Amino acid sequence: MNVTVFEQQQKRQKGVFTLFNRRSREIESEGTSIHKKLMVFSDGGARGNPGPAAIAFMILMENGQVLIKDSHYIGSRTNNQAEYEALIAALESAATVDAEEVTCHLDSELVAKQLTGGYKVKDPELRKLWWKVQELKKGFKKISFVNVPRTNNQIQKADKLVNETLDEKFKRPL
Repeated sequence: MNVTVFEQQQKRQKGVFTLFNRRSREIESEGTSIHKKLMVFSDGGARGNPGPAAIAFMILMENGQVLIKDSHYIGSRTNNQAEYEALIAALESAATVDAEEVTCHLDSELVAKQLTGGYKVKDPELRKLWWKVQELKKGFKKISFVNVPRTNNQIQKADKLVNETLDEKFKRPL
């Protein structure tokens, strides 16, 4: 479901700005402006390597308020593929709210260092995902990638979403 410019203007007049991302999930934020500087916390995980995998991300405004939160099952992937796919999904969502500056927080040292040039991307599948991130980077004025420990509060929340998604996917009926 897409929101027209006219509908956006009407919502702004009411003090609530509503957008819909590609997956038709409603996003609301108080105020009259779109948030230009965002923080992304993404995580991907696989049970087995490769194995059933899920991704999750949270996009926060500068004040720490969650703007967008999402998670979903992605099929069989390696853990590193899931980490990249979580970041890609987060960047695609950040683009829907016209973010200009994005700081991406990742607990994957490999992915963070590959994106900052510290490590080469040797695996062909990861290289495809790396290129996708490079393309998405062009949609932002400024983007940075920060490796954070798994103990980071927001990363732990994203990790919990990954595990809940996988648990739900493989839930056994009573």
